[in-house]
Amino acid sequence: METTARRMPNVQVAGDSETLAGQAVHIFASAAHDAIGSRGRFHVAISGGHTPKRFFELLAALPEGKSLPWEKVHMFWVDERYVPPDSPDSNYKLAADTFLNRVAIPPENVHRIPTEHGDIRFAADSYETTIREVFGLQNREMPEFDLIILGMGVDGHTGSLFPNSYATFDVDDLACVVYVLDGTLNRVTLTPPVLLAARRLVVLVSGEEKAHTLREVLAGEPDEVKYPIHVLWPVLDKITWLVDRDAAGAL
Repeated sequence: METTARRMPNVQVAGDSETLAGQAVHIFASAAHDAIGSRGRFHVAISGGHTPKRFFELLAALPEGKSLPWEKVHMFWVDERYVPPDSPDSNYKLAADTFLNRVAIPPENVHRIPTEHGDIRFAADSYETTIREVFGLQNREMPEFDLIILGMGVDGHTGSLFPNSYATFDVDDLACVVYVLDGTLNRVTLTPPVLLAARRLVVLVSGEEKAHTLREVLAGEPDEVKYPIHVLWPVLDKITWLVDRDAAGAL
């Protein structure tokens, strides 16, 4: 049986969103140096949304990020809205505009989710094929990302694993389609087994509107249906929660 201490979330509270972004850059750079030093390459998957935008900007601005050996970095995405890559709603475009176009990462090392296909299922399969090829996976092997950067929504979702979504329980695929019925955009997302296999995960949470959900997520019993981010609980010891003061207000 696991001890209570081992199951306690590792929560780091930043005074504001700027400090949070700087801490995220430090973790990113540290994980990159560790991976490159040990295995020669750094495999990382990032998310979109409002919270990571400043982190992305600082990644290209601070010496700690800008000076990384970007030719050894392989960039992936946790999830993507099914829109063209130049759409304002694209997670890829957010990353391209804020840091990818400002650092020396080779284009062939940028592995975006291919949303230009007419068939979203083909896109998910294509992304899974890319992951398998880059990691050199055989059969049903799982990729072991060195770092995955996640966020958390007000409803407790992470990536595109939404409440009451089949994707939250997909254990057969590396990437799957998420059909959204509320009129917003369909998505492609990495599945829970991929997230759980990562060497390290960081969850960025900012904003007063998330304070109540964060308290329930961290203090309550895991419930993947209500709060899909609870799929991460089997690897709680690998997760760092970077939380600004507003989001931590109810803890």
